[in-house]
Amino acid sequence: MNIFSYHLVKLPFFFAIKKIFSNPISNKTKGLIHSEYMTAMTLGSPIISTSRFLIGQVAVFMQWENETALVKYLEQDSFGQILAKGWHVRLSFIREWGKFSGFQIPTNKSQLDSATSPVVAITIAKMKPLAVPRFIYWGRPVEKLVRDHPGTTLSLASVKFPNTVSTFSIWKTEKEMKDMVRGHSEVQKPKRHSDAMKERERKNFHFEFTTIRFKPIGEFGEWKGKTKFIPNQKINH
Repeated sequence: MNIFSYHLVKLPFFFAIKKIFSNPISNKTKGLIHSEYMTAMTLGSPIISTSRFLIGQVAVFMQWENETALVKYLEQDSFGQILAKGWHVRLSFIREWGKFSGFQIPTNKSQLDSATSPVVAITIAKMKPLAVPRFIYWGRPVEKLVRDHPGTTLSLASVKFPNTVSTFSIWKTEKEMKDMVRGHSEVQKPKRHSDAMKERERKNFHFEFTTIRFKPIGEFGEWKGKTKFIPNQKINH
C-alpha cells in the first residue's frame, strides 16, 4: 500500500546547514516517490527570531510505494538511519485539496473510524515572492490559532529555501480540525483560518499549494523527550 511518512530529527548545527544546500535524500532511493527536506520553524513566532528558523531541527515529508520500502530505507540508508533516531509518523492518505509537484496522490483513500478519530494535516506550498508580506500578514494569525488550539497535540511549520513552506499538525479528532478550518472553534478569534482562506481565494499567495489530510497508522520514536502525540496509537521504538 502506498504510504506517506513525516519525520522530525535534531541534527548538529553545522551538519544541518550543510544538508540545507545538499539534500541528503537521493531521488534514486528504492521505493521513494517523492521527498521534501525542510528546516523546522515555530508556528506563530516573530519573523526575525531564533525560534523562526530552527536550523538544527529537520522536518522530512516523504511518499513511498509501500511501507517495506520505508522500513528498508530507515534500516539501510545512512541518512535513513539518522532519521530513525528521531520521531516519525506513518500516514495513509484520506483527502487532498490543491496540488503540489512531485507527490503522486493515491486513487485509494483511507477512511477514519469516526469523526472523533485522530487526524494529521499537512500543507505545503511554493510561495510567490511578491506575495510574501501579504502571506505573513494573513498567515501568522493562523499559525498562532493552530499552535495554541486545544485540539492539537503537535504542530509546527517548516521551510525549504528559496520558497517552499509547509505546516504539520496532529489533531485529537477530525471534528476539532474541521471546526478550526470553518471558524467554529471555541477559542479567541476563531475565524482566522477561514478569513485567510478567503484572502487566498481573492488573490493567491502561491504558485502551488496543497493541503492533505491523513489517517495516522503508526508512530515511532520520540520528539523533544515526548511520545504518544497521536491519541490511542501504538508507539514503536
